[in-house]
Amino acid sequence: MNGTDFLERLRGQRIILVGDSLNRNMWESLVCTLRHGVRNKKNVYEKSGKNQFKTRGYYSFKFRDYNCSVDFIRSTLLVKEMVRESPNGTVLDEKLRLDELDATTPAYQTADIVVVNTGHWWTHPKTSKGLNYYQEGYRVHHCLEVMEAYRKALTTWAKWVDKNIDPTRTQIVFRGLSLTHFKGGQWNSGGGCHRETEPVFNQTYLTEYPERMRVLEKVMSRMKTPVIYLNISRLTDYRKDGHPSVYRVRYETEEERMAAAATKQDCSHWCLPGTWNELLYASLLQVGKGSWRL
Repeated sequence: MNGTDFLERLRGQRIILVGDSLNRNMWESLVCTLRHGVRNKKNVYEKSGKNQFKTRGYYSFKFRDYNCSVDFIRSTLLVKEMVRESPNGTVLDEKLRLDELDATTPAYQTADIVVVNTGHWWTHPKTSKGLNYYQEGYRVHHCLEVMEAYRKALTTWAKWVDKNIDPTRTQIVFRGLSLTHFKGGQWNSGGGCHRETEPVFNQTYLTEYPERMRVLEKVMSRMKTPVIYLNISRLTDYRKDGHPSVYRVRYETEEERMAAAATKQDCSHWCLPGTWNELLYASLLQVGKGSWRL
């Protein structure tokens, strides 16, 4: 990807990545790639001075030489999460409003490019079980199947986009689900990938196409607003060797590294998902809107 060309085409504009930590992963990779194409690195900075980006919030890297910004908004489920706590901070009740969007949504209404994702948090126990958790209006569903809840949430988002986004100004991109590669358990039950050293070469070992992707595709097919669809599911399924695993931190000794292998590993995020940004760059050029015309 030509980072300098990307920045030149982004001059005077704002690109926002919205979603969960996998989109933050993509955002961090994009910022690093674009920063590499800037001669004076001091002219690239996070506007609020933050240097940690894992908490909920709005993060914005300014590229002063190009008067543009590359932003990230954490919105894991896209719709409104409601949490009721006791005075001491204990969570008493949680609900997910399938008919209302997250409060951060208006922040990207006037952006030039918006890259959205959701999906990974829909496997969390509280979302997958769906017991007295999903709400529409005043109705709390006693039990709602997670794929139906996912469809309702995506439909709420799609209707908002069709009503509020000006497609002549804003290009919407939806990045599909990236796959995980835990062996021997899940992220919280001893699953790991630290011994993976090469991609999958035999297609028979690839997983079945995710149902969440089929649901997403059906919702997008009914939208009026043109959406660039970055379907990276099959691409990521091959790369069982591309996760941070136990290498999220620096270890002083081999004993420390081996001990970490027995604890929680990261086999869902990626060392640097630069390929996704190359596909984003190519897709924007292919659509050729505004400054992205060839």
